[in-house]
Amino acid sequence: MIQGPLLLVILAAAVAFIVLMTARIKMHAFLVLLLAAFGVGLLSGMEPLEVIKTVTGGFGGILSYIGIVIIAGTIIGTLLEKSRGTLTMANTVLGWVGKAKSALAMSITGAIVSIPVFCDSGFVILSSLNKSLAKKAKISMATMAVALSTGLYATHTLVPPTPGPIAAAGTLNADLGLVILFGLIVAIPAILAGYLWSTKIASRYYIEPDIEVETKEGDIDLPKPIDAFAPIVVPIILITLKSIADFPSHPFGEGGIKTFFDFFGDPTVALIIGIFIAFRLLPRWSEEYINGWVGEGLKNAASIIMITGAGGAFGAILKATPIGEYLGNTLSQYHLGIFLPFIIAAALKTAQGSSTVALITTAALVSPILPELGLNSEVARALVVMSIGAGAMTISHANDSYFWVVSQFSNLDTSTAYKTHSLATLIQGITTIIVVFILSTIFV
Repeated sequence: MIQGPLLLVILAAAVAFIVLMTARIKMHAFLVLLLAAFGVGLLSGMEPLEVIKTVTGGFGGILSYIGIVIIAGTIIGTLLEKSRGTLTMANTVLGWVGKAKSALAMSITGAIVSIPVFCDSGFVILSSLNKSLAKKAKISMATMAVALSTGLYATHTLVPPTPGPIAAAGTLNADLGLVILFGLIVAIPAILAGYLWSTKIASRYYIEPDIEVETKEGDIDLPKPIDAFAPIVVPIILITLKSIADFPSHPFGEGGIKTFFDFFGDPTVALIIGIFIAFRLLPRWSEEYINGWVGEGLKNAASIIMITGAGGAFGAILKATPIGEYLGNTLSQYHLGIFLPFIIAAALKTAQGSSTVALITTAALVSPILPELGLNSEVARALVVMSIGAGAMTISHANDSYFWVVSQFSNLDTSTAYKTHSLATLIQGITTIIVVFILSTIFV
């Protein structure tokens, strides 16, 4: 297998190929990602049969995690849309914050939801609400998508009990309480950076929300707020309780109660429950509504599922090559203090797409050299987790399944998604590491 700097040339060529074929040639992203995956694998020197195995394994692997979540979330969104529950949610949220602050409301909502919920799942869960707010407030879907995606992303990479930060804290032997405290502090400027990018830059690209929301309510019999929000709120609560049950301190013990929350709080189970709660929105119990609306949700999910799976295949190929290892080993030779974990994590994230993998791998790489970096105290170790988290959000692009979830659920073409979502995550990462550096000068 190829080693050395040539690996970076292959990576850069793959990214350029994806951008060119999707943005200029207009080839479907599903085909482009699969071609890129096969190309990187073969050019890197992988055995042809191993390339096939890795591509199919990566495709199935990502869908085993998020496939049913996407389908269930899309069905819930369709039921909310068809029943006008989205209009109820839009009216309720706009009544709280006002039309001018719809994007900020979604940023904050996303940040809260993503503490216990993976950002992919959170975006799917909140997508219908996001679209209905965009339609109701006459705001570009690009603005609302980036506001939500960056709010989710900030806490996903910085605040436990999200698995990535928890795993990094464990590897570095960092105090989890300090990590949570610093994570909440550091996430605030990251959220604001994403929100400002959404309103100042993403707003330049007008994307019409693909959702039907009545603008003249008149005598329309709208669902009650509790019925409209329940299919979203109940799954979020269940997933949150699962995260709490999995805390190292085992607040619910290790017996039947923990098992109960672990089962019903799994995103797949929680969202299936959400579907049945959403059935309360049906005008009447008949095949026309049950199978008709659910069937439409399944059709809407199909394209998203395929592209997300192809993104997983591309990411799996990158993980199977020495690209990430080469980047990590090369950068670890340079003693850059609190910036070193950030640079390594950002390189790994950019190379292979997964924030969680970048968090865990970087923590393992830098853990042995923390004394040499002067970052061996309790506070320093917590800030190293923050530095790694900042790198793990820099940058979300074509090899990240989250990129495709955001773009496909928001009707963003690949070029627009790069200019809005991808650049927003870059700004978030830079903003976050600056804040971490300032905190390190004060506390370390």
